[in-house]
Amino acid sequence: QVTCIEVVEAYVERIKEVNPLINAVVKDRFEEALQEARQVDKLLSEGPGDECLEEKFPLLGVPVTVKEAFSLYGMPNTSGLVNRRNVIATSDATVVSRLKQAGAIPLGVTNCSELCMWYESSNRVYGRTNNPYDLQRIVGGSSGGEGSVLAAACSVIGVGSDIGGSIRMPAFFNGVFGHKPTTGVVPNDGQFPNAQGVRTSYLCTGPMCRYAEDLEPVLRVMAGPGVSKLKLNEKVSLEKIKFHCMDHDGGSIFVSPVDKEILQAQKKVVEHLESDLGVRVQRVAIHKMKYSFQIWSAMMSSKDSEGQEAQRFTDLLGDHGKPVWPLWELMKWLVGMSSHTLPAIALGLTEKLVNLNLSGKTKLVSMGKSLQEEMEALLGPDGVLLYPSHPTIAPKHHSPICMPFNFAYTAIFNVLGLPVTQCPLGLGSEGLPLGIQLVAAAYNDHLTLAVARYLEKAFGGWVLPGKV
Repeated sequence: QVTCIEVVEAYVERIKEVNPLINAVVKDRFEEALQEARQVDKLLSEGPGDECLEEKFPLLGVPVTVKEAFSLYGMPNTSGLVNRRNVIATSDATVVSRLKQAGAIPLGVTNCSELCMWYESSNRVYGRTNNPYDLQRIVGGSSGGEGSVLAAACSVIGVGSDIGGSIRMPAFFNGVFGHKPTTGVVPNDGQFPNAQGVRTSYLCTGPMCRYAEDLEPVLRVMAGPGVSKLKLNEKVSLEKIKFHCMDHDGGSIFVSPVDKEILQAQKKVVEHLESDLGVRVQRVAIHKMKYSFQIWSAMMSSKDSEGQEAQRFTDLLGDHGKPVWPLWELMKWLVGMSSHTLPAIALGLTEKLVNLNLSGKTKLVSMGKSLQEEMEALLGPDGVLLYPSHPTIAPKHHSPICMPFNFAYTAIFNVLGLPVTQCPLGLGSEGLPLGIQLVAAAYNDHLTLAVARYLEKAFGGWVLPGKV
């Protein structure tokens, strides 16, 4: 029998051991966590029976880490923005509060990219986070600290958010599981920046875990009453799922070709499904997916049904003060005087360019709505799409700036509102994680979660990094 204090102490020691290498936990609350663990042990020794406690506290004593963009009482809440470096959360985000109420014990907050809008987790406040499988590689973003800390066995549950792949890319690059729920199921409040306008339909908060079986119970807690929209209690017959497969997006000129090793891993999944379950995986070609980046960009900057414009990234960089002028910031960056990262400045410039072409944007928004209808019709009540997680394995630090639009492979599903589970598929020839995205129609999260559990058994799931 293991006590809660022993479990938490083990994770605290693990973080102390590896965090100097990976720089994932940017602020800890070890003393508070240990005190909460003692209270759990006291409850277990004095309280009601295990069944009663499990029903009331389904995550009792489970260590959790939280993306720094979320409010966790007493912890910093900067989102990597220098002019927020003194901001300390005075309350908990709703999902954090629900996890605490379920008995989970937060160990600290983890790194993210500046304003959560880039796929390398590096900023001017905390520096850069490293991949446990290769310290010279990125961890993804913006929930990259969570991906890294989970892969390094420093936490059990991670709290992430995803508006363009910010749960799924870190989960992929770090070889863990991540789930972007159906839009509107899990509350997004209590994080900075919070989505406004049309982006409230695209931002999703969800769980990240080392083991597939942990995703569903954590999702239930995070969703609260919203879980009633899902079908998590339905038994899934894998043999009855209609599987579809796409090897790539159709050849976008903005995105890198998919690595052969990623394609080979996906091929093995298809072969296993067909041989083990006796199903036929239907290969499909969806032409509009070729324009994933353009569609995502246009829909992210469009007006909502009430005519409200999406909040400008340059306003957020100024933290609701004077908006940042991207060209001037670029000049400052070139001489080492900017307090912003180059990707954040580049995103500000991209935003300006997208808004210049209004007629083109209208066409792309229309294309996105048409693609959503096409996807829902394809997937229906019993379909799952197999799709590459990213065109490449975890790239070297700084290299994403040379392939800035590769996140389109994950981002498109945010604006389509579909649930996606990122599933690891072991390690490739360079010792780096491989993986696949599992996509279903809205509110069919139970299908992708079930397939993830199945593939974990078949392909091994998370693999402990050997050197960390």
